[in-house]
Amino acid sequence: MPVVHGATSIAHPGEFLDQAERLRTKDHPQFLQMLERIHREGPQLSEAEQWHLRYLDAWETMFEGNYLKSEAAFHQIIEQSGDPVLIAKASGLLLSNLSINRRYEEAFALANRLASNLSAIKNPQVRFPLLTNLSQMLDFAGQTDLAVQYALMAQEAIPAGESPCRPLAAEAAALYNGKRLTSASPELQRAIDACLADHDPVLANSMRLMLGSLYIDEGHPEQALALLDRVAPSVRSNHYYPHMLSSRVERAQAYLKLGHVSEAKKAALEALAISQPDDTGEWLTDDYQVLYQVEKQQGHDAAALAYYEHYSSQEKSHLDDLRTKALAYDMAEQHFLVQKMQAERLSKQNSILKLQQSLTTKAIESGRLSIALLLVVLISVVFWLLRIKRSQLRFKQLSCLDGLTGISHHQHFIGEAQGALQLLEKRGGSACLIAIDLDHFKQINDTHGHALGDTVLRRTVAICQQQLRRSDLFGRLGGEEFCILLLDCDRDQGIALAESIRMAIEATLLDIDGVVVTFSASFGLASINPSGYDLHRLCRDADAALYKAKRNGRNRVVADTGNGSLATALA
Repeated sequence: MPVVHGATSIAHPGEFLDQAERLRTKDHPQFLQMLERIHREGPQLSEAEQWHLRYLDAWETMFEGNYLKSEAAFHQIIEQSGDPVLIAKASGLLLSNLSINRRYEEAFALANRLASNLSAIKNPQVRFPLLTNLSQMLDFAGQTDLAVQYALMAQEAIPAGESPCRPLAAEAAALYNGKRLTSASPELQRAIDACLADHDPVLANSMRLMLGSLYIDEGHPEQALALLDRVAPSVRSNHYYPHMLSSRVERAQAYLKLGHVSEAKKAALEALAISQPDDTGEWLTDDYQVLYQVEKQQGHDAAALAYYEHYSSQEKSHLDDLRTKALAYDMAEQHFLVQKMQAERLSKQNSILKLQQSLTTKAIESGRLSIALLLVVLISVVFWLLRIKRSQLRFKQLSCLDGLTGISHHQHFIGEAQGALQLLEKRGGSACLIAIDLDHFKQINDTHGHALGDTVLRRTVAICQQQLRRSDLFGRLGGEEFCILLLDCDRDQGIALAESIRMAIEATLLDIDGVVVTFSASFGLASINPSGYDLHRLCRDADAALYKAKRNGRNRVVADTGNGSLATALA
């Protein structure tokens, strides 16, 4: 919006803009009124005040969801304003903008550049917002330790007039996302108290909804509902979409824990009604899981299956997004390392050239010294190039594997399976697809913790690998769900192998620190007769058989019979 100069009742525009900025999240309607007023009355603004106003306009544009327009404005502020404080703030918002639009490599590359310049920044007004935004970005990338470290650094760099609300909230969020927070953690309570004292309802509600989620995970749904009732008026008045969605999902989860099925379904459907078509994330995944469990308890098998398919799709999309972020972060780190090494190499080469110029007048001994120095540089360059090549090969290998179990992740398995089936179809070979899902795995995590749950996943993979051939394809689709493609294997052989794996899993005992845990798995099998060589059809038929196995009591193998019906091998 252009600024029109003229008569105005705003005596001190700079102070007016500072006040408006402080009200952005504390009283957003008042912030909008102040922006509209300064544009309408058009006071005489200095160049610095004009840039400040452009920054506030860009912030509001991003808040409204117009990310492309706000991105262009942030770039203009960063490149042309010359104000280090505005540049730091605009850079932080640009980080969030790129992340929201899933341009992860650009976001992490920008974060690396900002972090590399951090040591030279001493001004608290510049350093504070950079540290806070870097903490949020590293939390977004799943780097919990670094995110906490930057949050603590931000707490030590709070400038005069600023509240500790944001850095304390960044620390609590990083600990929560890293599974290191409980409802009794002092870090969370400090963040809630600071944001309430600062009259920042958006951040305060973020922390309180985080507390509600912890209450549910820890088996205290009554406390979660009481907390949700307290924050509901504030959530409604602020109209902040993530809070409107997450509060409804938490309410549905709490009601389900209490056995209030109808209330749980109502809250879950309300969350679904306000969700956006392209949403992918934990909240919608949890919402579909609640609806699946409600319909299953009420005996509505068709509706339960439909919600289970949505839940599975959301979970896979969410896990794919997490993997994409992790790969983008690793790629940005690799690029940053390569650029750093190239800069060091150029610096060394420049030093060598200067040294050569100074040695041109010296005798043979000096010439020998030059040769020796050149050999050292050559060896150093070869060494760095070998390190880069080794890092690239290692990164390529890791990008195809699931980080926890070491087998193919979802995308790599799908690609390999499609290629194998195409080759198999040309020679008319047989194949089976087995879908595996661990029974009651969430209960294992909730009862014994995620560390033991990870051990169960790794043990399951080891059991399967003992039974599989080198030619079989094995992948983790997400969570506790796995898939095996058996090449040159008919239906009866596939059922026998699945049953053998099932019995081996059932017979496994895990004894960890005196805690003995048993577990089981359900299997669904589809073969190319009648499903054909289309991977999508095979996955759909195997998923249907798997769902039948879980509905019939779990811990069993269900396979197609070749005439469109399903056959069951009981545990």
